[in-house]
Amino acid sequence: MRDPAVKTTCPYCGVGCGISARKGPAEVEISGDSTHPANFGRLCSKGRALGETLNLDGRLLCPEVDGREVGWDEALNRVASGFRAVIDEHGPDAVAFYVSGQLLTEDYYVANKLMKGFIGSANIDTNSRLCMSSSVAGHKRAFGSDTVPGSYEDLEAADLVVLVGSNLAWCHPVLYQRLRAAKETDPRKRIVVIDPRRTATCDLADLHLPIAPGTDAMLFNGLLHYLSQVGAVDRQFMNAHTQGREAAFEAAADSAPSLEETADACALRREDLETFFRWFAAKDKTVTVYSQGVNQSSSGTDKVNAILNCHLATGRIGRPGAAPFSVTGQPNAMGGREVGGLANQLAAHMDFDPDDVARVARFWQSPKIAAAPGLKAVDLFQAVGEGRIKAIWIMGTNPAVSLPDSDRVRDALASCPFVVVSDCMRETDTVRFAHVKLPALAWGEKDGTVTNSERRISRQRAFLPRPGEAMADWWIVTEVARRLGYSEAFQYRGPAAIFREHAALSAFENHGQRDFDIGALADMTDDEFASLRPVQWPQPTIRQQDPARFFAEGRFYTPSGRAKLIPVVPKPPRHRSDSEYPMVLNTGRLRDHWHTLTRTGKSPTLSAHVSEPTVEMQPEDARRIGLQTGDLARVRSARGELIARVRAVSSQRLGEVFVPMHWTDHFCSRGRVGALIDPTTDPMSGQPESKHTPVRLERYPIAWRGVLLTRDEVKPPAFASHWTAVRGKEHWRLELVGQGDPFEVFEETRRMLAPDGTDWLELCDTGLGVWRGAALTDQRLSACVFLSRNASLPSRSWVGDYFSKTSVPHEQRLAVLAGYAGDERAESGPTVCACFGVGEDAIVCAIRDRGIVTAEGVGRSIRAGTGCGSCVPEIKELIARNSLAKNAA
Repeated sequence: MRDPAVKTTCPYCGVGCGISARKGPAEVEISGDSTHPANFGRLCSKGRALGETLNLDGRLLCPEVDGREVGWDEALNRVASGFRAVIDEHGPDAVAFYVSGQLLTEDYYVANKLMKGFIGSANIDTNSRLCMSSSVAGHKRAFGSDTVPGSYEDLEAADLVVLVGSNLAWCHPVLYQRLRAAKETDPRKRIVVIDPRRTATCDLADLHLPIAPGTDAMLFNGLLHYLSQVGAVDRQFMNAHTQGREAAFEAAADSAPSLEETADACALRREDLETFFRWFAAKDKTVTVYSQGVNQSSSGTDKVNAILNCHLATGRIGRPGAAPFSVTGQPNAMGGREVGGLANQLAAHMDFDPDDVARVARFWQSPKIAAAPGLKAVDLFQAVGEGRIKAIWIMGTNPAVSLPDSDRVRDALASCPFVVVSDCMRETDTVRFAHVKLPALAWGEKDGTVTNSERRISRQRAFLPRPGEAMADWWIVTEVARRLGYSEAFQYRGPAAIFREHAALSAFENHGQRDFDIGALADMTDDEFASLRPVQWPQPTIRQQDPARFFAEGRFYTPSGRAKLIPVVPKPPRHRSDSEYPMVLNTGRLRDHWHTLTRTGKSPTLSAHVSEPTVEMQPEDARRIGLQTGDLARVRSARGELIARVRAVSSQRLGEVFVPMHWTDHFCSRGRVGALIDPTTDPMSGQPESKHTPVRLERYPIAWRGVLLTRDEVKPPAFASHWTAVRGKEHWRLELVGQGDPFEVFEETRRMLAPDGTDWLELCDTGLGVWRGAALTDQRLSACVFLSRNASLPSRSWVGDYFSKTSVPHEQRLAVLAGYAGDERAESGPTVCACFGVGEDAIVCAIRDRGIVTAEGVGRSIRAGTGCGSCVPEIKELIARNSLAKNAA
């Protein structure tokens, strides 16, 4: 019998999609919540595959101290005594918390309260520093508050949508679906994509501007100057509601005096730039969506303000279909901002000015509240490495991978006297440095709230039992706070009580002076909290405005009540390419993966599209270096190196490469892109420059390639010089390369896979340079290995399917060694549509055999592209390529 469906919220990106989860006898059924206003039932490939990530494989289920499993009392006492000893000897600024947009708002709130209000230091920062802190700084400079003014419905109401540094199709797929549906309804809607890469999002664009990396501020300064020249500014709005416009217009004119000079600086065609400028000037309903491509820069705050200037100059803010719109990367990045999770904020969108410090101290009855900002993420870990921070507690994040200069972060953690990590997983690149490991609840097990990119608060609800000894993060922090002597201030019985206090603080001595106010929710009962429907803030006790958008009346949160146009002087990236490192590295997300793979790496479905680190580059660059698609390349910067599979694609600009951010030492021997990134940050926001790293590439030499498939996860063999681990259905796969003699490697593999009592089959052809073996236990395939001196290796998906069989008959054993399906069934090829598991070969067959010429036709025929739609651009490429091949034939 199935349990009733539980309505909860997706744990991935900042779209904040509603999910309906139903626990059955064998698995959890996941579907979109048709009533949730963020997604109306739509889900992306990651959301659809959440059920595959809920097993307990690799989970941390018991507290550990110095490698020993212990009870909660011993672990919590050890955390409290460790922090107390450091504070007593070195002061509160010698300790730190590093938290995460994966935390629920209630977790975030108590961690911030403990560190800033009771320990008395502001050394608590969050991994959201790496994705949206430049937006926070830009908002505060322009609006006087960290306010995202618009709503998702503005994307549908707009006549022009500008996407800047945002691959919406892959990073926020459900918003992309909403935008695509709106475009189909109104073909006159114009969409402009500003991005150095031609991404999947460009499939929807009327115009793509492949801007030179780092020149966003120049482009928007040029736009501001153009708007002034052609009389497209709203002088009435500016006169009534803004200040600083003269200096901003002067700076724009100085840096971008003409269309030609702006186009040259941005490496764009003048005609394309003029088209964009004309559309922006003419379309009163304009939304500019920006994300990491803008924020992750050493001048990210200036880039944000250059965008905001154009909206303020035209009065395109506070109205339906008119807004600048920062979309966040994590499910609760916005909730972290609300509670003061950033080191330079206090709770409830308050700052470190004396009045706010005193106000929060009164509310919390704080004995020693922090009075000044703490260390931001990059500086915080540098302080750990220098010994200034002697105890750190890391919650729900993996800085040993995700931070720039990650090798130095590892050195810092290795040298830190006391490291505590709260996490769901027992083995991550960061957990291995922990003296104390605290098992935290995961999605589906924990209960609380998150806030999405449009300021909508939604409930995450538990529908799974608490596994092992894992506990909620808020409970863990509260228990440590009590052991530090702060019991009276941390008497919470559950997340509802924490949320009520959070809501009350937002309204405390507010009187409409602060944007974040959810005072109307402060008196909810536990039952009302349990049934809370998605609600957008502000929600003050007395309704003052439509919560869908801010600034409709032109009142901002600056001392004057006017928005500020900020004079922006464009700055080039801090580090430029040169003869030693002649290419520019860009980083970002893939469609089907998330952060450092601790969740999506458990899903066979999501691992099927891109299963290893890749480096995308222009075919001309690849030829010049002596590389081609399928080769392994070593990518080096002044900080570190990685190894990735080459993809020669026309979507890249010459001289630039793209590497995804997801791989860790758990999934790849040398795939961490963070090891290459310089720790340069924006001086205002502290956000690292992750989109512009000078690198050089060279071929990675190998003597043999191989693939090892095993029923149970095994450690990568030492004889492989490089490897990548991939989760399959009922098996694990290791992609291997090496330098030694493949015959000796094969013999060593046989000894590893076939101990006494195991049936062993092998096929060796030393002349062809092929070695293949398979191990069977009780007639079931337990492992197989394929080695080759050349690139010829069998279909991984076909061989992998044998691990689902209860036995391998004798007549099929040669087929396993051959790695060839024969007539048994058609190969599906590399996965294109993750939602329905449709491979490239199946799509190509449908195109050729049935004469299909549209992506919609492919969808009707074999369902590919009818789920989240993120694969539609790839399907269109296959149609174009195979139509061309057919016509040529």
